[in-house]
Amino acid sequence: MHKLDYLWLDGCTPTQIRYKTKVVKEPLKVPEWGFDPIWGFDGSSTEQADGSSSDCVLKPVRVYPNPLEKDCSIVLCEVWNVDDTPHKSNTRHLLEKTIPEGIDEWVGFEQEYTLFKDARPLGWPSNGEPAPQGDYYCGRNIGENVSREHLNACIDAGISICGTNAEVMLGQWEYQIGAGGSLHMSDDLWVARWLLERICEKHKLQVSLHPKPIEGDWNGAGCHTNFSTKEMREDGGYEKIVEACEKLGDNVDTHINSYGIDNDKRLTGLHETCSITEFKYGVSDRGASIRIPWQVERDGKGYLEDRRPASNCDPYVVSQKLVETICN
Repeated sequence: MHKLDYLWLDGCTPTQIRYKTKVVKEPLKVPEWGFDPIWGFDGSSTEQADGSSSDCVLKPVRVYPNPLEKDCSIVLCEVWNVDDTPHKSNTRHLLEKTIPEGIDEWVGFEQEYTLFKDARPLGWPSNGEPAPQGDYYCGRNIGENVSREHLNACIDAGISICGTNAEVMLGQWEYQIGAGGSLHMSDDLWVARWLLERICEKHKLQVSLHPKPIEGDWNGAGCHTNFSTKEMREDGGYEKIVEACEKLGDNVDTHINSYGIDNDKRLTGLHETCSITEFKYGVSDRGASIRIPWQVERDGKGYLEDRRPASNCDPYVVSQKLVETICN
């Protein structure tokens, strides 16, 4: 017997991952499934339908081995309506439609998150606050066992994870996905998020993607998104990167409104952010909306880093907005 964990994105704000498990007789063989892979669910319980017409359809789009359980696969799905049209919450399909033919766009995500235990960030005292941030970044933080277990699980699942590090606040960590095509990397990030939730459950912890998990003089949590096209990565691409920054500056509200819930609490102009009411780009500037890495300026080609997306953003939506603004 083989288990299939069907994952999909719900209609809630912020978007959450839902899943259910199908048991089949034979190990999964893709694309020769050996059975009808399409499944369904009650959309009235996920804010994707009403009770009088509640059926929604799950269409598999990518399959991963489940590194947390024997004889199990992860089946990432899109949500469709019963009339074979994409559901309005299906942001993956919208991204796929937005990518122009022949455009070789890459994204890479830097996913920050905060570990919680007993309603406090991991490692924090039950009353008051720990020592000010400073030593925690890539240093004396807490939760490395969870970070490393998640890293290994992502590798075993075939996810395009390329690194991890302790972040600035105590109990806060980051992992990086990509770079590669935005559709694939966004898939990988959603599955990586789901795996982290499962691992935290095992350790009796919770993972928060809130962009400002603790008020005060503490860093928020983002999902910095690195973006490039083939032209940007080729010799002379720096000019295309600057052009892209200018285009982003002409479409600020469209992007900010799509980059996550409660992001205004994080984008204050403090703690390595640019104010949500301001737009600027610069080389090696972590206080800018868009950072151009120093080596990109040196090499004359590469990528840009959009520092505005919140940790709870939908990577399909972020990618779609970047492609729409820069590539069209």
